[in-house]
Amino acid sequence: GFLLKIIVENKSPNNLVLYALTRLEELDDLEEGSQKELLNLTQQDYMNRIEELNQSLKDAWSSDQKVKALKIVIQVRKLVYERIQSMCVDNRVSLPDNFSPECINDTAKETCLNWFFKIASIRELIPRFYVEAAILKCNKFLSKTGISECLPRLTSMIRGIGDPLVAVYARAYLCRVGMEVAPQLKESLNKNFFDFLLTFKQIHGDTVQNQLVVQCVEIPLYLTLYSPAIDWILQCIAYRAPEVLLTEMMERCRKLGNNALLLNSVMSAFRAEFIAARSMDFIGMIKECDESGFPKHLLFRSLGLNLALADPPENDRLQILNEAWKVITKLKNPQDYINCAEVWVEYTCRHFTKREVNTVLADVIKHMTPDRAFEDAYPQEKFLPFLDMFQKESVRVEVCKCIMESFIKHQQESTKDPVILNALLHICKTMHDSVNALTLEDEKRMLAALINGFIKMVSFGRDFEQQLSFYVEARSMFCNLEPVLVQLIHSVNQLAMETRKVMKGNHSRKTAAFVRACVAFCFITIPSLSSIFTRLNLYLHSGQVALANQCLSQADAFFKAAVSLVPEVPKMISVDGKMRPSDAFLLEFLCNFFSTLLVVPDHPEQGVLFLVRGLLNVIQDYTWEDNSDDKIRIYTNVLHLLSAMTQEAYIYHVDKVDSNDTLYGGDSKFLTEINKLCETVIAQILDHLKTLGKEETLKRQSQLALYFFNTILAHGDLRNNKLNQLSVNLWNLAQKHGFADTKTMVKTLEYIKRRSNQPEMSHFTDLALRLPLQSRT
Repeated sequence: GFLLKIIVENKSPNNLVLYALTRLEELDDLEEGSQKELLNLTQQDYMNRIEELNQSLKDAWSSDQKVKALKIVIQVRKLVYERIQSMCVDNRVSLPDNFSPECINDTAKETCLNWFFKIASIRELIPRFYVEAAILKCNKFLSKTGISECLPRLTSMIRGIGDPLVAVYARAYLCRVGMEVAPQLKESLNKNFFDFLLTFKQIHGDTVQNQLVVQCVEIPLYLTLYSPAIDWILQCIAYRAPEVLLTEMMERCRKLGNNALLLNSVMSAFRAEFIAARSMDFIGMIKECDESGFPKHLLFRSLGLNLALADPPENDRLQILNEAWKVITKLKNPQDYINCAEVWVEYTCRHFTKREVNTVLADVIKHMTPDRAFEDAYPQEKFLPFLDMFQKESVRVEVCKCIMESFIKHQQESTKDPVILNALLHICKTMHDSVNALTLEDEKRMLAALINGFIKMVSFGRDFEQQLSFYVEARSMFCNLEPVLVQLIHSVNQLAMETRKVMKGNHSRKTAAFVRACVAFCFITIPSLSSIFTRLNLYLHSGQVALANQCLSQADAFFKAAVSLVPEVPKMISVDGKMRPSDAFLLEFLCNFFSTLLVVPDHPEQGVLFLVRGLLNVIQDYTWEDNSDDKIRIYTNVLHLLSAMTQEAYIYHVDKVDSNDTLYGGDSKFLTEINKLCETVIAQILDHLKTLGKEETLKRQSQLALYFFNTILAHGDLRNNKLNQLSVNLWNLAQKHGFADTKTMVKTLEYIKRRSNQPEMSHFTDLALRLPLQSRT
């Protein structure tokens, strides 16, 4: 069962499975049903049958059919350790993990001995070996040295198995059991392997060779059946083994004439660092191997897999590649070639320059596309022709994704290399063109993230015009992926700001024209985006960049576009796949917009505060939700803006841009216009507060009244009698129906009293006296 499972699970060819089944025919038939019926089953059906036998074993054991269970265990193995252990439990006290034989009662010992006696009575060697090995752990119940005494005896028993393939799997099974029950007894494992080496020449004996002829199995295929078992044995031996032991294994392989099968298993089982450090020694052994039984290219593949995990000595790296590629390039079978070449391409990329990588790729193209004469017309760069070999679109896209992931992960510095840019643009274009109406959003996001990662890595240094040309080309190539267009807009804005930084804000005629070109790029690209809030925020951000670069008319164009877009904001928007109200997002955008409008100078032909007026009209006409107070919160923020505009010097400016404080110089007509706007906005707020006088909206009325009161307190001139009286009315309204937070009202009043102690703030004293605190009752 152990041998057959390994063969089936490794998906060996049918003739090999039939060979294994033929060998298993020699085992005794079960008492209730012959195993000959298994010969006509498929691999999957055979696996299912094995599982049925395993279940039959459990059923027989639980129903106390001991004889039947023993006959089944000869085929598929059954441990009895738990049964013996359960017999040792007295008064419900379980055995400790490190129990000694003295703790075992006589009944359990007698049962255990009875099992070993029954096993000893099995006439056939192979069933007797497997069953005793299966319950090897039960020796712990009988003697402290039972396991250490049985392992060498079982190792010697395997010498009696005539078929070397059956014997090697028996050794693998014994290693498996030995590592499980007594991992400290490594000497027995070593003896098991050395025994195998002594009998290894039997594989090439007349008996085995004649059997293979009869069963039509070629020696290379036959030898691959040994690999799983030998690999397992060597892995058990190599686990935490000192280098001295590993070196000894190498020497024993050398004494056997550098057998390819053994050498391959050594390279599969030993630590990669050990193999890599002795790469040239292994290459010498590979060259001396006889290729008739086990192909050398498989040995070089195993060596390459180790070198992908650990680096060889630096001085040996080129010679290692040359020796390996001499063998690989001679392979005629495309599948054999690519299986080996794929391992060594990684080695080449890790340790060599583009020249060597290009040479390797050229060889791959030559082997995998021998009938494509047009490849002679390709340039010297072989990367793109290599990609062309992947004809199926889905496969080609996956390859491109892998390449881009690797580039983004490992590329440490930005690049402007034309060869790299040309190749990666081609790869990104391939990914972009795979997008269609059926592409999932997650897939689009992944592709866009990879393309954006590439765009961020491209830098032409101080050659800003070349950088902008690259972004223009990228926009034309990746127009169907919105996140890429967004990234390009941000990149171009950043380019404009870098130009400003280099010029220290003093643009020449040439740089002024360049930043206007950057601004034009953004203005043209933003309307192609579908997300309305992405467009709004990019209009604002790009307008700020234009303003910082003294492109005033272009900045006005961005801000006008943003104002005209606000009415198109829908009531609900999709956020992370879920529909959510847009009010909160619009409120956040408008607050940011107001902060920018403070420093935007009026256009000489558009009138005073033309952008603010336009925005107020849009806000007035926008249809807000009935249960929403966001419109009033926006109006309150407008009052913050208008209050800041009345200051003689604004609290912040854009360098080399004259804002309205400089343009108007505190002109009375300008201040009158601001006051008119304030009156209009305040009237809108008060009208809304009146509409909240119904019982179900009184709490909202109280909150908004206090919010508006705090706005007047922070931004208004309370020496104005009308404004002072308005603030008192709002204070009383907030408390009128008992919905005000008393703690908040107390803290607010304390703040007013503290302000009254400051210079020129005596009017706050009178205000505090007019603001009573009402209890909720």
